Amino acid sequence: MSENTAPTPSLEDIVSLCKRRGFIYPGSEVYGGLSGTWDYGPLGVALKRNIMQLWWKMFVDDADNMYGVDAAILMNQKVWQASGHVDTFSDPMVECSNCHSRQRADKLADPNKCPVCGKTSTFGEAKQFNMMFQTVVGPNFAKTRQEAAEGSDFDEKMDYNSNAVSYLRPETAQGIFTNFKNVVDSFYPDVPFGLAQQGKAFRNEISPRDFIFRSREFEQMEIEYFVHPDQWEAEFENWIARVHAWTDALGLPESSVHELEVSGDDRAHYSKRTVDFEFDFPIGREELLGLAYRTDFDLGNIQRVSGKSMEYRPKDGSPAYVPHVIEPSFGLERAIMAVLSAAYTEDQVNGDKRTVLKLPKHLAPVKVAVSPLLKNKPELVEKAREVYVMLKKEFGAVMWDDNGNVGKRYRRQDEIGTPYCVVIDFDTVEGDTTGTVTVRDRDTTEQTRVSIAELVRTLQ
Repeated sequence: MSENTAPTPSLEDIVSLCKRRGFIYPGSEVYGGLSGTWDYGPLGVALKRNIMQLWWKMFVDDADNMYGVDAAILMNQKVWQASGHVDTFSDPMVECSNCHSRQRADKLADPNKCPVCGKTSTFGEAKQFNMMFQTVVGPNFAKTRQEAAEGSDFDEKMDYNSNAVSYLRPETAQGIFTNFKNVVDSFYPDVPFGLAQQGKAFRNEISPRDFIFRSREFEQMEIEYFVHPDQWEAEFENWIARVHAWTDALGLPESSVHELEVSGDDRAHYSKRTVDFEFDFPIGREELLGLAYRTDFDLGNIQRVSGKSMEYRPKDGSPAYVPHVIEPSFGLERAIMAVLSAAYTEDQVNGDKRTVLKLPKHLAPVKVAVSPLLKNKPELVEKAREVYVMLKKEFGAVMWDDNGNVGKRYRRQDEIGTPYCVVIDFDTVEGDTTGTVTVRDRDTTEQTRVSIAELVRTLQ
């Protein structure tokens, strides 16, 4: 039996486990890394996909009025001009007078001490730094390599003319807004309805920090929910309830999730009401996701800049209008970090300390681990392989584990969050208990004998 003895995990605990067990690695690590980037290992990919699939099921597949889209990362620059990102998507940046590192002015713990060199510094006046990654579409260089080979001076400086400039999208929302009219024309849905998208976004953070909490490349899961202007308040309250259902499905303790009504001074320029949902991360209480009422800001801007109507014409013949928007915006990496933080546990088993990820079973990267008691006994290995193939066909995410003794296997599977371990021993192949296996529960460490014929149903 296990006994929980651990306090809240530290960020170092989470980072160490993720690296050690193949969840998340530093990006480009073999070449010294690149700050603000992270690579997902085999278990991290599985956890990420499970969370994304759960989100899609809850908010798209299980709803009657939701439509999925997958917009391009690169878009016409007018998208970002109309949305205000070109002019306003920036953070205040200062430079250390000693080491010349650059920091976000509003995140300095001590305005007189540099977090990089540790020295007293004069940072000077903050400057606004636009966080969008700018790029050029097409072969827009000052000279080509062929011209350089023919003897002319070669200059690889990009020609940022007005038509060639584009940006790596800093959010997925604008790709949804630009497809609003397309979906209306194709499907003519009733209002309210929503468009959902999952995908990469990029922000050139001045000082990425706190593991995957704030990075330069990340994934968003966003919904733009189009409503009649007179009905936004009731729909907003409905979405608050939906968000709580989501955090419950992630296995996050209710006591660790907090609603913050964002004041007018702190809201984004497009929002008339915002509720941030915060979580008690190892780094402190921080934003997990946001819910914003964006009014008709985005569709109105598209209509103004493009000259194309964004009005919705109701089927009952009532007056046309530009829908207003409620936006629940979910950061995938923050969801992953919250899930790992909530699941990370240290307890004792028979007096020995163990680390275990008590992940919700539907999110666990590995559902079942199958082992022969001894890997040098052919009769055990053969029967274990039969059981493994059977469970693999049923559950998919099943791991074969014959490395080390059974105790070490249990500890390894505990650390990666595997709910059940199935062991094929000598009682499986001989004696009065032939045809049964040992099933060990991750959370309680209790072991029971289950017949192979009933194994799938029992695990389900």
